[in-house]
Amino acid sequence: MHLDTLGILAVAPVLGIEGETFWTAVGWLANAIFSTRFLVQWYATEKRKEVTVPVLFWWLSLAGSLMFLSYAINYDRHNVFIFAYAFTWIPYLRNLIIHFRHKNARKGCPQCGSKSSPQANYCAECGTKLEPLEND
Repeated sequence: MHLDTLGILAVAPVLGIEGETFWTAVGWLANAIFSTRFLVQWYATEKRKEVTVPVLFWWLSLAGSLMFLSYAINYDRHNVFIFAYAFTWIPYLRNLIIHFRHKNARKGCPQCGSKSSPQANYCAECGTKLEPLEND
């Protein structure tokens, strides 16, 4: 990092692109990705006719917040903005971990092949008794 002619901290070029242009693009892309979460959640809720949060919502949240954090650290450099995104990625990552653990723990029905929650005793589709998981 170096100071420009006015004594202000200048942004170094990234990938051959002027630093300010690059980080402004990163900031706008982060904003677009993070804002898209709203549309994804709205579509999923309308489709199911009940409030639902699809896994794509958490991926967009994680990507958008990490991009905002990169923008805040590398371009904006304001401690309020940095702190605002310093920890937001943690619950998004945790929700993804919980989602994939739950998805992998689902029980398969031997009769119809549908997947049921790990706590289910009977298949919701056909009523067949389900066997407990190995770790039950």
